[in-house]
Amino acid sequence: MPLLKQEIDVFPANLFESTEASALPWWAMYTLARHEKKLMRELVSKEIPFFGPTIGRRYRAPNGRLRTSVEPLFPNYVFVCGEELARYTAVCTGIVSRWMSVPEPLAFVADLKQIRDLIATNAPLAPERRVEAGQKIRVRNGAFKGFEGIVIRRENEIRLLIHVRYMGQGASVALDDCQVDVID
Repeated sequence: MPLLKQEIDVFPANLFESTEASALPWWAMYTLARHEKKLMRELVSKEIPFFGPTIGRRYRAPNGRLRTSVEPLFPNYVFVCGEELARYTAVCTGIVSRWMSVPEPLAFVADLKQIRDLIATNAPLAPERRVEAGQKIRVRNGAFKGFEGIVIRRENEIRLLIHVRYMGQGASVALDDCQVDVID
């Protein structure tokens, strides 16, 4: 049982069944931190078509209990379908930090349909981020929480070696992708 119930992440429910979704412009809305669901609730109340894919994620709480939460598949992004007025209305909510137009809506809608169908299989999914060598990161949790460093090498797609400065010298540690955030 998730901590919070699943909310609407596609509006209207038949958004991808109509050919209209491919014909209209799409906008990638970059929200304020952790405001994706709030924007989706606002868009539902204003009847603006959107897709903000969410997935269930299981994790172990500090007390050892297994928990489930519903999280965005693409953190900070909600995809809005509609003309300029839909984009303007979404930005006017005060929840959108910046936005981008989608240059090829047909290919974009096809990709979003695949994502939606993949989520519908109820297979365990995990968001994949592209953390590359040379990027600066901060460790989010674990024994190295708060440490910052540079990715010096990727191994096996899920392991990182992080260079952490210590007294003017380097040290490296292997971490999982889920433990780090990229620093801009």
